[in-house]
Amino acid sequence: MNDYIFLFDLDSTITKEEILPTVAKHVDKEVEMRELTEKTMQGEVPFKESFLDRVEILKDIPVSQVETIVENIKLNEELVHFIQSNKERCFIVTGNLDIWIAKLIKKIGMENNLFSSKALVDNDKILSVISVLDKESVTKQFIQPCVAIGDGNNDAEMIKNAEYGIGFGAIRDIAPAVLNCATHAIYNEKTLCDFLNRLL
Repeated sequence: MNDYIFLFDLDSTITKEEILPTVAKHVDKEVEMRELTEKTMQGEVPFKESFLDRVEILKDIPVSQVETIVENIKLNEELVHFIQSNKERCFIVTGNLDIWIAKLIKKIGMENNLFSSKALVDNDKILSVISVLDKESVTKQFIQPCVAIGDGNNDAEMIKNAEYGIGFGAIRDIAPAVLNCATHAIYNEKTLCDFLNRLL
C-alpha cells in the first residue's frame, strides 16, 4: 500500500464551477470578475494581486450571503465521495477565503483538512485579507509523497512538486502552466477517481 497524501484544488476541481464568478453573478459583477479570473487562471496576472482585486469586487457583500451562495455550488460528487472515503489522507488546498467557503467545507466534512487564504470579519463584512495561500509552500510541508490535482495557473507549483501531478480538465481548460508540469492530464471525473483509487 502506498501512503500518498492527496491535495485537491477546490474551484473547478471539487466544484463544478468557479466560486468567485458564481458569487459575482448574484451582484451583477460577473463580467469584471470573470475577466480577472480568466487572466489569473492563464497566468496573465499574478494570483496574489488578482485575488486581492477580486476580493475588493465582492467585499461589500455580507459574508453570510457569500457563504450561502458558495454552500450551494454544485460539486463533482464522485470526487467528493473519494475525499470523504479517504479523509485522513486528503486535503483541500485553495486560494479562496476561509470565511467564504466555511459552510461548503463543512458540508464536505473537511474542516480539519483545509489550507486556504484567511480574512478578518466584523459585522458580517470583510475587514481585511490577512493571508493569501501559497500552494507550493503547502506541498513542501508534507513528508509523505503527494498527489496533487488542479486546473489553474496557481496550481502549477503544487502539481510540479507532487509525485503525481494531475491537470483536471473536466470543467474548464487546464492552464498551460499546469500542462507543462503535470504527470497526467485527465478530462473526466470517473477516470480521475479510478486513477486515484489505484494509488491508494
